[in-house]
Amino acid sequence: MAEEPTCRVVGAGADYVGKQALTYAPGISAESVGAKAIHLQTVTMPPGARAKAHLHEGHETALHVLSGVAGMWYGLRLEHHLWSRAGDYVHIPAGVPHLPYNASRTEPCTAVIARTDPNEQESVVLRPDLDGLRPAGEDPMA
Repeated sequence: MAEEPTCRVVGAGADYVGKQALTYAPGISAESVGAKAIHLQTVTMPPGARAKAHLHEGHETALHVLSGVAGMWYGLRLEHHLWSRAGDYVHIPAGVPHLPYNASRTEPCTAVIARTDPNEQESVVLRPDLDGLRPAGEDPMA
């Protein structure tokens, strides 16, 4: 007889540093609750932090910025830029290269991340060929 699905409450898992070089606190995942199609976690970027350029192959990402200000270069050659601040929501389509960074030199930036990959790090594809294209903190309007 199959086990009946049940609702669960879990605390944040142990922080880990992902392939992207950012620190995450996992919540809902395949590992924590047996999730099949979603992963939910928080990320906190210290002042001036910058991820490695990467994409999530086959998986969408949605973020809700809780505090701070982040910049993100995105696109095939990181040719586009956006700013996100506390209260903003960000959508990253599957397979889009991106390089997020904390725009502040004094305040951390924290966001909740939902991704359609329940294993989270399995879909991460690093793009070292893009890492040197855009410096963190460069004002795209300058």
